Amino acid sequence: MKLSLGFSPCPNDTFIFDAMIHQKIDTEGLEFEVLYEDVETLNQKAFKNELDITKLSYHAYAHLCEHYVLLHSGSALGFGVGPLLICKNEDIAQAFEINNSKDSLKRLNKPIEELRIGIPGKYTTANFLLSLAFPEAKNKQEMKFFEIESALINQEIDLGVIIHENRFTYQEKGLLKIIDLGEFWENLTHGPIPLGGIMIKRNIQDDIKHKVNRIIKRSVQYAFDHPSSGMDFICSLSQEMSKDVVNKHIELYVNQFSLDLGDVGRKAVETFFEHAQEVGIIPQTKQNLFL
Repeated sequence: MKLSLGFSPCPNDTFIFDAMIHQKIDTEGLEFEVLYEDVETLNQKAFKNELDITKLSYHAYAHLCEHYVLLHSGSALGFGVGPLLICKNEDIAQAFEINNSKDSLKRLNKPIEELRIGIPGKYTTANFLLSLAFPEAKNKQEMKFFEIESALINQEIDLGVIIHENRFTYQEKGLLKIIDLGEFWENLTHGPIPLGGIMIKRNIQDDIKHKVNRIIKRSVQYAFDHPSSGMDFICSLSQEMSKDVVNKHIELYVNQFSLDLGDVGRKAVETFFEHAQEVGIIPQTKQNLFL
């Protein structure tokens, strides 16, 4: 049986799926037709019901619960892994005053409603966190996550929400951190931030769903046990990253939650849904969130 599988070319995903798609582990008779796309493109394909198994932002998953269900393995979730809100202009950076419980913007010549903000996609968890921290921030421009730094440098936008490897590169480009949106979430909930998970179509047979979950868990464990095994593959798809940045990326985003969400991970996902539903960012759902 062949299933379509979508995940990003970022090192955390390629690290997780390398063993699975290159037959380094037992795939229990399943084959996979792989598509590599950035997470917002994958989100949009899921809205069109195009992929059997796919990486999704948890924000997008909230809108797709009727069609997809979350697997226990393969997630990007943790502490210190959240997106960053950054800028180029020092006056803007200095205008943000941070205290322990709430983030506020003061002393700007124009309000945050007028600032142009680059986001890596409408349904990304990054945009959810921005909306939660700054609900008045409405002037958003969607772009590929790797375009946001350049857009700031070229003054096409005033603020940018960065994810993935850009956490490691923005400072060397003279850009300034305003707030770590992951830390904002951690202070709010005292739990890890759910960024993205692996979803499978609900209409696929249950035994196949569980088989896919076992295979992904096996693939993650293989990657942990043989961390250098897929490095050539991982580097071949990364966005011109050095090997050092690739390793930092993997260390940041792949952890025990990737192996299995466990009770803490599932609670974090439930908390994410509760907060987002309370403020009206996502719709209510009666679907069971987990396989």
